[in-house]
Amino acid sequence: MKGPVLERRGQVETGTTDQRLLDSRGPSDWVHTDPWRVMRIQAEFIEGFGALAEIGPAIGVFGSARTKPDAHDYGVAEQVGRRLAQEGFAVITGGGPGAMEAANKGASEAGGASVGLGIELPFEAGLNQWVDKGINFRYFFARKTMFVKYAQGFVVLPGGLGTFDELFEALTLVQTQKVTSFPIVLMGVEYWSGLIAWLRDTVLAEGKINAEDLDMLTLTDDVEEAVAMMVAARGDDVPTPSAERPE
Repeated sequence: MKGPVLERRGQVETGTTDQRLLDSRGPSDWVHTDPWRVMRIQAEFIEGFGALAEIGPAIGVFGSARTKPDAHDYGVAEQVGRRLAQEGFAVITGGGPGAMEAANKGASEAGGASVGLGIELPFEAGLNQWVDKGINFRYFFARKTMFVKYAQGFVVLPGGLGTFDELFEALTLVQTQKVTSFPIVLMGVEYWSGLIAWLRDTVLAEGKINAEDLDMLTLTDDVEEAVAMMVAARGDDVPTPSAERPE
């Protein structure tokens, strides 16, 4: 035995953990191996929990990093961030440019808590200027945990693969009862209608999901409807999702 790990036959290592720890003559490449990375992963969770533990009620806002400042979606994201802040929510985004920047801007200018959870990427340059409290992560899974743990609902604006990833992560966690159910709003009827139609006409029709799984999503163009759902969820009185879905 080596701690909680069982080793037998050809898997047994020579020496002991203490010996390798105290031996300064051995190779130093151990610091680059997977077990050592656990310490860095642990540090990311500790930093995240410590920074976000007292932000209060919060809503995650997702959307494309490629949304331009003069785009309609940018203005919608800014309005979402502003209204959420006015209702007493912290706004948590991925901390990047585009729709994330817009939501952070709206929250910050409204005097709310504007939070950014960044991730190391080769094509994005750190947190946007409107993030008032930010954390940079190396690991996607640590970052995702912070979104799920500290957000009481999600507003999802038009986006690409990263946005889809966050959306379906949230849906899966609710469906499998890994998290308490929370509202998930898709902002942009025209953009998201094709996805909803495919989920209903193909995925549901083939029995890959249940009808109630679609009910987890609200589709709207109305910022006030989206914010009202978040407010209602905070009071444990979630309204019926919007019936505005493609036929």
